[in-house]
Amino acid sequence: MEDNKRQIVLTTEAIQERIEQLGQAISRDYSNKNLLVIGVLKGAFIFMADLIRAIEVPLLIDFIQVSSYGTGTSSLGDIILRSRPTIAVQDYDVLLVEDIVDSGLTVQWLVKHFTEQGACSVKTCTLIDKAERREHPVQIDYCGFSIPDGFLVGYGLDLNEHYRGLPAVYHLNNADNL
Repeated sequence: MEDNKRQIVLTTEAIQERIEQLGQAISRDYSNKNLLVIGVLKGAFIFMADLIRAIEVPLLIDFIQVSSYGTGTSSLGDIILRSRPTIAVQDYDVLLVEDIVDSGLTVQWLVKHFTEQGACSVKTCTLIDKAERREHPVQIDYCGFSIPDGFLVGYGLDLNEHYRGLPAVYHLNNADNL
């Protein structure tokens, strides 16, 4: 689906192929570990659902909801914890699943948060990495795609809660003017 507002960046097929590869790598790395996959709501829920089906080791899932964006297209600079996981992270190897990492603020905060909560380890997995926008140092352990420019929507990514359900990832033209 392309129109004057959206331009396809990642097809559904490309996303699914990469998720299978990530699932294999995660399965290999987490064999003999106590895996707890925590998705960052709301954006990561579609990616996480497909990812956990591609992981072939036992795991538990949970979610956390944080915000640094509000209703705009750029970070506010502060993390707001909206909901906590229901599973205590002690004794688990946490795999934090994000839809997109750009400034690094949210991931940096979450890694520190789960480490302080007693997780055995905390690693990160993101569908999209925008490393050129990084303002806070973070390590991305499993990266789906590096995409340098543009405001992206679809496959869980949104603009003010719109576009999440698109089956692929699109560049949203003139996002600041919508």
